[in-house]
Amino acid sequence: MSDPKTVKLVDESTQRSSTLPLVAGTLGPACIDIGTLYKDTGHFTYDMGYGSTASTKSAITYIDGDQGVLLYRGYPIEQLAEKSSFLEVAYLLLNGELPKAAEFASFEHDVSHHTMMHESLKNFFQGFHHDAHPMAMLAAAVASLSAFYHDDLDVENAADRKLAAIRLIAKMPTIAAACYRYSIGWPFRYPRNNLEYVDRFLHMMFEVPSEPLQMSPVAAKALDLLFILHADHEQNASTSTVRLVGSTGANPYASIAAGITALWGPAHGGANEAVLAMLQEIGTADKVETAVKRAKDKNDNFRLMGFGHRVYKNFDPRAKIIREMTHKVLGELGVNDPLLEVALKLEEAALKDEYFVERKLYPNVDFYSGIIYKALGIPREMFTVMFAIARTAGWIAHWIEQHETPGSRIGRPRQIYVGHDVRDYVAAGKR
Repeated sequence: MSDPKTVKLVDESTQRSSTLPLVAGTLGPACIDIGTLYKDTGHFTYDMGYGSTASTKSAITYIDGDQGVLLYRGYPIEQLAEKSSFLEVAYLLLNGELPKAAEFASFEHDVSHHTMMHESLKNFFQGFHHDAHPMAMLAAAVASLSAFYHDDLDVENAADRKLAAIRLIAKMPTIAAACYRYSIGWPFRYPRNNLEYVDRFLHMMFEVPSEPLQMSPVAAKALDLLFILHADHEQNASTSTVRLVGSTGANPYASIAAGITALWGPAHGGANEAVLAMLQEIGTADKVETAVKRAKDKNDNFRLMGFGHRVYKNFDPRAKIIREMTHKVLGELGVNDPLLEVALKLEEAALKDEYFVERKLYPNVDFYSGIIYKALGIPREMFTVMFAIARTAGWIAHWIEQHETPGSRIGRPRQIYVGHDVRDYVAAGKR
């Protein structure tokens, strides 16, 4: 590197070269702009899983995995978790700044008055088998919103984009609660717009017509905190999916539905479901020591789920925040559940065991979120749906940012072809 702002690459076989600019952001490492690489050298780059490739410029979220840093629009997640609310964080992600009192009041009003889902969606749900997975119903129902709101779906219109964002943030809890209630045969509950965002969702989930719901304030506080922690996480698989689909000009409801299906994967949003499955496999607290030994045995296929993180090499800042809330929830709700005893015993063992400490395999946000959901009575198959409610704020913020970025292009990754060379067709009788 002769110039600190460029990198020169030379193909020694052909002596063709390319001088590529370095693109720096506000924080984090600079990136090599390879836009002219193919034209200059005849080569593409190969990066399985895009682990070393920046696909876009974004001003929404910043992560430093080595230092355990997570910022939303520049604000540390620790400060937002302590002082903010999910709905305020959603405003921040969408608009880039924390709202003034009047701005937030207007935003909250708009969200509260778009919470209803179209009544005909009741018939839509009837098309699912009673034991359909809630994520399947959620993805389909969200995709169907584009059929209800096609008249104001000009993706190039800023007002239409904003309205779609409000609708998605408002309706996602309503649809999610409907997915749950349909799966257990309960009648749908209409949103009570005199309640705050998370309280409203919990009432739609658990209230029955015969009696009012008495919900502990710690339940709403814990869920609001989880929604804040899950609201965005930079260019993860589901967000990248939303952006890729959105790059085609697809409407926001179709794009978010695609993000939901990406989130459903067990390596992504399904990780907290895997935590509960692991706890069920361990069974009882007295078997935790054996499980830890198995996890350290290279010849044993058993794995501890919810420990360590692909991005955070030191610690997950979200886990440090939610750990305290987890213990508060369990203490105040007084839930008597053997699996929660297993979880706490496992947490204690992992935080003390040298094997896990040396490798920085600390409990992550998926570990603690699964415990909280279980304590709140949210069934395992709804865990990823909870994640989707929160992540909708980040997804739609990225979708809008993409549409407001000049020069955005349709996503079109390249490949290394490893199939057959050219060959001739052979008639069926001669094969």
